[in-house]
Amino acid sequence: MKITRQKHAKKHLGFFRSNFGVREPYQILLDGTFCQAALRGRIQLREQLPRYLMGETQLCTTRCVLKELETLGKDLYGAKLIAQKCQVRNCPHFKNSVSGSECLLSMVEDGNPHHYFVATQDQNLSMKVKKKPGIPLMFIIQNTIVLDKPSPKTIAFAKAVESGQLVSGQEKQSIKQLKEEQGLLKDPEQRRKKKRKRISGPNPLSCLKKKKKTQDTNSSASEKKRKRKRIRNRSTSKVLSEKQNAEG
Repeated sequence: MKITRQKHAKKHLGFFRSNFGVREPYQILLDGTFCQAALRGRIQLREQLPRYLMGETQLCTTRCVLKELETLGKDLYGAKLIAQKCQVRNCPHFKNSVSGSECLLSMVEDGNPHHYFVATQDQNLSMKVKKKPGIPLMFIIQNTIVLDKPSPKTIAFAKAVESGQLVSGQEKQSIKQLKEEQGLLKDPEQRRKKKRKRISGPNPLSCLKKKKKTQDTNSSASEKKRKRKRIRNRSTSKVLSEKQNAEG
């Protein structure tokens, strides 16, 4: 029975690896229900998961899952201890926490770029995960860990990618990286900053007006000096003429 389970797991892993880029170490997101089922079945997750998946694994959870287990009280104290030993992944719910199922669902949005596995006993969460392509789903049944087969949505997506109708998330990521390396992608914030710098520059028309004013002030000052010189010249000519008349 154990051999057939591992064969199925190997087959399913090969499908996710070749079509969705799933790779080691396998990052497995646990919710409170999965931790509780492992506690009841006395399953040592850190030992049994790598054996079952035949590869290195990382047990992960989120802050929302930990908070949810804390609020549920003493009944899930053992599950909380298991979850606290997992690596905590950053979720988008920094200010206001949400339910564990909603949080895990948000972690696999946009094509599951981090290649998370979702481990849960929640049927509603499982149904929502199956509607999203490329997400490996795990659960515990009869005290044994099971990797679920790819959902119809996942199989249909993989076939569409093979036929060229769709682009996989892995291909989108590689295209984005190539564009970033070649400098084809620009951050919109940098564009805004550049535009702001251009707008904040001095207005050339205002500079021209200022120059005209300085020229006007200089010309008026020179005209006043000329007038003063003319007045002085006139006064000196009068004095000379008076002296000549006196001598005569």
